[in-house]
Amino acid sequence: MFDEERLREFLEAKGDWEEGTLGEWLEGHPERKETFETLSGYERERLYTPEDVEDLDYEDDLGFPGEPPFTRGPYPTMYRGRHWTHRQIAGFETAEETNERYKYLLDQGQTGLSTDFDHPTLTGYDSDDEHSEGEVGRIGVAIDTLDDFEDLFEDIPLDEVSSSMTINSPAPILLAFYVALADQRGVDREKLRGTIQNSIFKEFIAQKTYALPPRPNIKLVEDVIEYCTEEVPNWYWANVSGYHTREAGGTAAQEAAFTIGAGMGYIESGIKRGLDPDEFAPRMSFFYVSQTDFFEEIAKFRAVRRIWARIMKDRYGAESDAARRMRYHVQTAGESLTAKQPMVNIARTTIQALAAVLGGCQSLHTNGYDEALSIPSEDAMRIALRTQQVIAHESGVTDTIDPLGGSYYVEKATDEMEERILEYLAEIEEMGEGSMREGMLRGIENGYFEQEIVDSSYKWEKRKAGGDLKKVGVNCYTEGGEDTEIELFQANPETEERQKERLNRVKKERDDELVEKRIDALREAVENDENIMPYLVDAAKAYATEGEMMGVLREKYGTYEDPGVF
Repeated sequence: MFDEERLREFLEAKGDWEEGTLGEWLEGHPERKETFETLSGYERERLYTPEDVEDLDYEDDLGFPGEPPFTRGPYPTMYRGRHWTHRQIAGFETAEETNERYKYLLDQGQTGLSTDFDHPTLTGYDSDDEHSEGEVGRIGVAIDTLDDFEDLFEDIPLDEVSSSMTINSPAPILLAFYVALADQRGVDREKLRGTIQNSIFKEFIAQKTYALPPRPNIKLVEDVIEYCTEEVPNWYWANVSGYHTREAGGTAAQEAAFTIGAGMGYIESGIKRGLDPDEFAPRMSFFYVSQTDFFEEIAKFRAVRRIWARIMKDRYGAESDAARRMRYHVQTAGESLTAKQPMVNIARTTIQALAAVLGGCQSLHTNGYDEALSIPSEDAMRIALRTQQVIAHESGVTDTIDPLGGSYYVEKATDEMEERILEYLAEIEEMGEGSMREGMLRGIENGYFEQEIVDSSYKWEKRKAGGDLKKVGVNCYTEGGEDTEIELFQANPETEERQKERLNRVKKERDDELVEKRIDALREAVENDENIMPYLVDAAKAYATEGEMMGVLREKYGTYEDPGVF
């Protein structure tokens, strides 16, 4: 990047500054602490200069927006063309309540839907199952049958609004409900836009709402990849998630590396089915957190795009930009929110959202200020959405692409983040003896990922407890009686009974013989190791329940025992 003579002159000047101006100043004005570290614990220098980017090759390392390696953005015009999708998540109680929240958010200017499901739905149990007692509709919306989807998406045009669903182990079933609903409404499957998370690796690594063992669950992911590629070509068959790795205490590099490793595992799964990466890879997206350490997050977002572009070409032979382009959704950090002085969470969320935008996200969820206390209230969601809208329309940061590109600090931090991520990826590949798919599976089975997260989480908590990591309102700037009075979401105690009554009605009204016939067909497909997606869609159309379909899978595959690192 620099002329050698000019760089030599600069280094001499820097040496003079360090011995003179800086040295004299420090004698009377010592710095606040001996070392400065990012949220992930990576040390930061006092000053970044041309010396830190002397090896940077613009064409190979940065490139122009919309061209590999996409460091400066996946699209040529980025937000000058269109803003990111404002995709606030919603999901609580029953389909009717969540549908009302959808409509409220769309009226407020939201541009995409995102759904949270309750614990029974996430783990494949019906609302009337004994495993579901006390959990129905609590942390997300309760879904049992296609009947629930009919209300969940009432008056929502499936061919116009993209829908994201945070579902993993039962993802094929939830996708089947969506396809069945589209068929019922006469919507062309090619017009369906959205994604199911379907990122099963992270369930075993961090979130822990798995339902089946890892290896058969990967077979189901492969079924979805194949089915979507052939039947629902504009649907994103996975939203590869690292969010929960970070929320569990992982570092930025762990979050990025485990996510990219998972993505590589899914790519190898598609190739195993005989699919061409140039054909199916463009329909995979990613999902990251944005924490409060502003520059660490921006560096992470820039690094992951660069790494992915190189991996897709060099390892998997992808030629098209679409297959090499990493697109991702970002959610601000729920872990960072505090129950004490909750309105301060608006400031945290704003910083996190700004980092996501300056990092080049394609979709963003901003958390409600009250999420450390309850499911977000309507007011909290409105403020969170307005935060995105202020950044989009008032801040000016969307007028220029990658405005921090070329910053000595940002470029050096991006390079360092890339190195850390690649070190983790090499470890995973070694575990899999050259296969990332196998490395991810073995890393789950031997507890590698959990142990890595536990170790970093321990260091993180120790820094917070020791006061090195400041948390406003928690370990500094505390006030007496911090429990600010805010209006919280109030769960309806009658939700569980109402959902059970609804499910009971569906079971009474449906054709039981047809349900039994289609469940038997599903069972046979599972036994024959066929792609089960067409059978799930048929069963969904007969109003078979999620629990009935998952029951067939549990019969064949059993359940999973976690190694128990945490």
